[in-house]
Amino acid sequence: MTELQAAIAATRFGMGASPGEIRAAASDPRGWLKAQITPAAAQMPADDLLSAKQVFEARQDASGMNGAPGQDANGVRSEAQQMLLRQVQRETRDGLLREVEARGRHAATTPNSFAERWHRFWANHFTVAARNAQVIGLAGPFEREAIRTNVFGRFSTLLAAATFHPGMLVYLDAARSIGPSTKAAERRNAGLNENLAREILELHTIGVGSGYTQADIIEFAKALTGWTVAGPQTARLVSLGAQGQGGRGQRARQRAAAALADKYGGAVFVETFHEPGPRTVLRKTYNVSARDQAAAVLDDLAAHPATAKHIATKLARHFVSDMPPASAVAKLEASFTKTGGDLSQLARAVVDLDEAWNETSQKFKSPEELLVSAARAAGAQATFGGAQRAVYTSLAQQPFGAPSPAGWPDDTTSWSGSDAIKKRLEWANAVSRRMARGETPSEFLDRALGRIASDKTRQAVARAESAEQGFTIALMSPEFQRR
Repeated sequence: MTELQAAIAATRFGMGASPGEIRAAASDPRGWLKAQITPAAAQMPADDLLSAKQVFEARQDASGMNGAPGQDANGVRSEAQQMLLRQVQRETRDGLLREVEARGRHAATTPNSFAERWHRFWANHFTVAARNAQVIGLAGPFEREAIRTNVFGRFSTLLAAATFHPGMLVYLDAARSIGPSTKAAERRNAGLNENLAREILELHTIGVGSGYTQADIIEFAKALTGWTVAGPQTARLVSLGAQGQGGRGQRARQRAAAALADKYGGAVFVETFHEPGPRTVLRKTYNVSARDQAAAVLDDLAAHPATAKHIATKLARHFVSDMPPASAVAKLEASFTKTGGDLSQLARAVVDLDEAWNETSQKFKSPEELLVSAARAAGAQATFGGAQRAVYTSLAQQPFGAPSPAGWPDDTTSWSGSDAIKKRLEWANAVSRRMARGETPSEFLDRALGRIASDKTRQAVARAESAEQGFTIALMSPEFQRR
């Protein structure tokens, strides 16, 4: 039984068993998982990856700042600037590819694969997808800077870090949202954007059906106004606000504009963009300072009973089954509530869920989960054949490419259509041709699945007509396709 639980620990709670990992977990499977519940275990090497600030600094150069060639009087870019802009766009795309490769390499090799799965759950919960030119360079930094550093802290801290990161502010258009009654809105011909407020309520905290209204979304969106990303345009708008004002007000805004130039690429609060006045969200009125208004709403959302229920349900669905038992949801909800959203304690509560240790695998792996588990068991070269991004694309789950702010789906139906299974089989055939020589398919099965592999699967692998066929059967077995 302990050997089976060790295999479950590595393959269901972790990202898949690497060589020797099932044996390492065998003495105390739950303790092996809990040892990974530390902030350091969720980190990944990022030596050659750009921060969000560096991404914006590169764009600053391409926009004609820092002495770079700019636009003429008609707003037309010079040839030199166009070349620089194309170079920055190319470097940004290359940066995203490096993010994909680094993320995959870390998942395939980390000894802390439960911490990695925990991080990925939260990264999907707070999705920032590289779906357009503005976000393409920010999705990777967002995960590393906002999510990885906070997944074992408090939910309120993680929520605030995700909300106020430049990646989220740009992805959900909050960086361009301005209080509709402000002078800045008149000058910029802009106004309120509700996207971030709506997704925080619907996806990140209390969830659909929890009682919020369109009026709550609008009020919350107004509370979020003022939070933007520092840049030349922001500084110019603040500086314009100083014109026509004498004395202290003008000098204060001029100083604020100069300070923004020093914070280029960082999330900042600009009070002249904020819709003034108290806000009422979920029947509570927030009559605090403009800067603190959004944070005060977030704190209350983080502590809301509906948030505990929403998070508990998603976690139970991820670690237990697509239709988790009410008992599992209740235990996680109680942990979240009792500890005030302590995510370390919540992770321990997940490990202690008896419902999650069912001998029969319930969860169908997403393409990315399948590829990472194969890379951990067979190696990245065999899994991807040197074309990591192309393989992700062929199986319809490109990292940082979630189709909506709701993230990637976490259910069997979304990933198990006939065409998807056909593509998995094509991938398995290609991997089988690259599998390590000198190892039998049965040995691979033992290393990758341990006691999870059924007698039926073992017999099918052992009776295969060739090693390649045996590896394909192992990779396409129900036990390997599920977790």
